[in-house]
Amino acid sequence: MSLIVQKYGGTSVGSVERIKEVAKKVIDFRNQGHDVVVVVSAMSGETNRLIDLAKQLNDRPRGRELDVLLSTGEQVTIALLSMTLQQMGMAATSYTGSQVRILTDNAHNKARIVEIDDKNIRADLKQGKVVVVAGFQGCDDNGNITTLGRGGSDTTAVALAAALNADECQIYTDVDGVYTTDPRVVPEARRLDHITFEEMLEMASLGAKVLQIRSVEFASKYNVPLRVLSSFTEGGGTLIAAEDPLMEQALISGIAFNRDEAKLTILGVPDHPGVASQILGPIAAENIEVDMIIQNTGHDATTDFTFTVHRNDYQSALTILQQTADKLGAREVNGDEHIAKISVVGVGMRSHAGIANSMFTALADENINISMISTSEIKISVVVDEKYLELGVRALHKAFNLEQA
Repeated sequence: MSLIVQKYGGTSVGSVERIKEVAKKVIDFRNQGHDVVVVVSAMSGETNRLIDLAKQLNDRPRGRELDVLLSTGEQVTIALLSMTLQQMGMAATSYTGSQVRILTDNAHNKARIVEIDDKNIRADLKQGKVVVVAGFQGCDDNGNITTLGRGGSDTTAVALAAALNADECQIYTDVDGVYTTDPRVVPEARRLDHITFEEMLEMASLGAKVLQIRSVEFASKYNVPLRVLSSFTEGGGTLIAAEDPLMEQALISGIAFNRDEAKLTILGVPDHPGVASQILGPIAAENIEVDMIIQNTGHDATTDFTFTVHRNDYQSALTILQQTADKLGAREVNGDEHIAKISVVGVGMRSHAGIANSMFTALADENINISMISTSEIKISVVVDEKYLELGVRALHKAFNLEQA
């Protein structure tokens, strides 16, 4: 008999009818002999509704009070699902994060899990009950309700799976797995049967929205096998697990992309030690995250420095960079909001040369110019003009034969 932690997102529990379908799925697993812990999100749209209510009364609500408000969304869902299971003849108990005692730090709205007391859950499982836990929430040392940030229910599920030594953590959502790329861009995109933690971390950080990146980090750290499944269609989904040395790895697992980037360049900066810190320090001080960085040194003792930020931070970063340019005596500052990042990801590239050349050739064949390049052990990313994003993704998907299993 296996212990399985299942997580159902907002669309999976978005109505009474869907909650009934989730209950049937849970009972099927229980009848197969598995112990089941269920983690649920708030019903689809509920968290946004609660945030809107708060902002109608207070433009900047205190974090503590906002957490008290937002945690009610999941509380509704755990009660409704437990009632449904009981009505269908399955013993079930619901727990809020604080009732389990999912202990977190006190960073309201973005808390991190410190410890989980699994005593009550294990006792209920021993009695044959299904345990239903509110995702996205916990409590601090003083008993204050905390929330884990957007997508935090994924993290709750993985953390519980780690604490309980579960055999698998299943994430049910509105897609049936992880694909080689977005099927809306490449209709031939193929669902992957398996992918490594490393690859999924790269895919998640590069814009694939299937899983919250923190949940993948947690799963990797504690070696919790993750499986992404659809709540609405049957299938084996995608297993995310540690790299198996006996498993033949595909050269490239997927093509990720991100439309939300902007590029900034400061030209003609005096080239001396510490100049990078002088440029990026004020950006970091405003909590603006920098992604790709390129520095080119000229023959006139100056350097050009280019970096990318999230598009939402573009105007703020541009203002800061212009102020920095004045202080440093740089020649000019320019920027571009109409860029996109395309990345090829795969652990297989560790042992294969020529991946970069194949990528650049495929883009060149479509007359797509590359303005920035970044590499890691299992990823190559390029920045291109936004209008070429979909063409570039399709070209790379075809070049690496990702439509073929």
